Parts: sequence; structure tokens; C-alpha cells
Amino acid sequence: MKKVQKNSLTTLLAVLIIFIMYNYFQQESGQYIVKTVIDGDTIELNNGEKLRYIGVDAPEFQSSKKNAEQFAEEAFQANRKMVENRKVKLEFDVEQRDQYGRLLAYVYTEDGIMVNEWLVANGYAKTVVFPPNVRYVDRFKHLEKEAQKQKIGLWSE
Repeated sequence: MKKVQKNSLTTLLAVLIIFIMYNYFQQESGQYIVKTVIDGDTIELNNGEKLRYIGVDAPEFQSSKKNAEQFAEEAFQANRKMVENRKVKLEFDVEQRDQYGRLLAYVYTEDGIMVNEWLVANGYAKTVVFPPNVRYVDRFKHLEKEAQKQKIGLWSE
């Protein structure tokens, strides 16, 4: 009897480990559809999760579009054009959630364009550093300097 219980427990544990690993890797490499664009650096996925782009900070709407920071509408529309109702792939860094429970990720379009990077390169967002998620910070800073030199987007005035 003890042997049967031990085998059952071992089998149950093995199934549980496989289930956890499958879900972990599914989230890592899974494709999602962007349900809604919230603002220039935040989206909602088809599974209901809110996601904040790592390493970038776009102008915010504040409490309403009337009180928006300068260039918030442009950043929002650019983000919508890139991802809304489209498939995206997520790449996580060290921390996968912020203090508000949102996912933190680098987001890629089906064409392989990293949205975080594209927003900075086109002047829709600034580089922001929140360690330990710093995988592409040097790349983002370089692209931000180039956008400033070219006076595009946020840097046009």
C-alpha cells in the first residue's frame, strides 16, 4: 500500500512540475494579441493582462486626454498603429511584473520589430531605466540621442 501511495505521489509531483514548466515557457515564448492600447507605453493583451513596455516612457494622458502631457496623443496613436489587434511576441527581462502587477516586457511585432525600441527611435518615448531590467538600455539611449539629433517626435521643439 505504501508503495502505491509513493508511486501516486511521485506521478502527481511529476505532472505538476511538467504543468508549471509548460505554463512558464508558454508565457515566455507565447504569442498574444493586443486587445487594447492604453497609452504610448502600456497595452492590454487578449488574456486580460496589462503590460508595460520595459525601458521606455511615453508621455501620459494623466486623468483625461484634456490634461495630457505634450505628445501623449501622438505616442498613443503610434503605439496603436503598431500593435492594436495584432499578434505580438513577448521577451521578459529579470523582473516580469511591476509594483502594479502589470507584465513588463519587450514587445515584438510579427515582423520582428521591437516596439519599445521603435518608440524611442521615432521620438515617441524616452529611455527610462528601472534596474534590474536593463538588457537593452544602452541601445535605447543611443536611439534616443539619434532622435534628439534629428529633432523628431518629442525632440522636435
